[in-house]
Amino acid sequence: MLTTHAFDDDHLKEECGIVGIFGVEQAATLTVLGLHALQHRGQEAAGIVSHDGETFHSHRAMGHVADNFSAESIVGPLKGRAAIGHVRYSTTGETALRNVQPFFAELAFGGIAVAHNGNLTNAAAIRREMVKRGSIFQASSDTEVIPHLMATHLRGNVVDRLINALHQVEGAYSIVAIAKDMVIGVRDPLGVRPMVLGKLGDGHIVASETCALDIMGADYIRDIDAGELVILDKNGVTSMRPFSPAKHRFCVFEYIYFARPDSVMEGTSVYEARKRIGAELSREASVAADVVIPVPDSGVPAALGYAEGSGIPFEYGIIRNHYVGRTFIEPTDQIRHLGVKLKHNANRAKVAGKRIILVDDSIVRGTTSKKIVEMMRQAGATEVHMRISSPPTSHSCFYGIDTPERSKLLAARMSVQEMADFIGADSLAFISLDGLYRAMGHQGRDKVSPQYCDACFTGDYPTELTDQSNETIAQLSLLAEKSA
Repeated sequence: MLTTHAFDDDHLKEECGIVGIFGVEQAATLTVLGLHALQHRGQEAAGIVSHDGETFHSHRAMGHVADNFSAESIVGPLKGRAAIGHVRYSTTGETALRNVQPFFAELAFGGIAVAHNGNLTNAAAIRREMVKRGSIFQASSDTEVIPHLMATHLRGNVVDRLINALHQVEGAYSIVAIAKDMVIGVRDPLGVRPMVLGKLGDGHIVASETCALDIMGADYIRDIDAGELVILDKNGVTSMRPFSPAKHRFCVFEYIYFARPDSVMEGTSVYEARKRIGAELSREASVAADVVIPVPDSGVPAALGYAEGSGIPFEYGIIRNHYVGRTFIEPTDQIRHLGVKLKHNANRAKVAGKRIILVDDSIVRGTTSKKIVEMMRQAGATEVHMRISSPPTSHSCFYGIDTPERSKLLAARMSVQEMADFIGADSLAFISLDGLYRAMGHQGRDKVSPQYCDACFTGDYPTELTDQSNETIAQLSLLAEKSA
């Protein structure tokens, strides 16, 4: 059995999506809708916890939202006017039911469930210390350290304990939590991962993206600020700023690829941002050609921008099959070799005899780009020029994006020309780092205080990477022992 992701490794893997609702009838049903809208952020698993004023109800399962939350027999028992939900793509922890969020725990003050988008970069270190002191962990996800830290803090209410726990963690996170009479949303001090606030009737909603509000018919109010904690309860929305002020470092890859194009993030339309990036790319990396072709679907807005900026016609030269399932039985080596055509096929009428510009959002390992370039040549393209709407991805992400280790990133091992040779393109160009920032409305990247988190391009990580440092030390110690 092979997942279709095996043919999609030129993209960074999705993160997670979260929804929290308070004060709305059938909150769990609306949460299901919100998770549908956020399905692009995680397809491995989904979970919902609701509260009806007296009792918590939950359902968690592997697979897509539609596969697990369509039946009334599942959604009906999730009673109450408050609920939180999560869709997961694993960045830490194995793919298993025990790691499906939200995590629920009965603590001294009562029950609480927590769901998380992002990655805690010192979770392994915290976990080791807590296990030494007798804590028992049920899952292998970094999120589980949060309720454990809350349990060991013996003072204050649920909000106080959550704040205390978050003061002990590093990394990037947007978190939703549900307790007896409230839903809590909180965003890390750097604001790396997204979270928005909405209103529906007398109730309120927090979610990863505005597209989740749209599907519920809710009104967008604003983004949750970096380092802000909001309490949704019978009093409405209460805002707190429990962390020391820090320089905002929102993940720029949300604009490039991760977010849905119909979402608005930090006041910016994702669709328009991608078109501007494409237009800037056309100015930086022009080439004589007959047609601009997107690698669907994520390359479409940038390709539109490139076409408009260059004056070269835009055409759908690659047609995507949207009905390929998550898995596919591969009975022969021949089928395995043809795997890329499961998702993409050349539109020969728009490719044959043409000099084409392929626009995609990123190259990670390069294998899919290589197959698509080959497909274009087989369809009769006379020249194939590849243009990428992000700078070269040369470093791993430790903030909630599933990236390969650095040694497997093509840009970490090869020059741009070597990458072009590897994928078989006549030319290859990436948008420059300053060009990306110009497209986002800045004069360029502030090297002293960057406006975004761009660590996957620069290696400039905005937080401590405790677990990575400890892992490196352990590896060096092991090598020293072996050589002794």
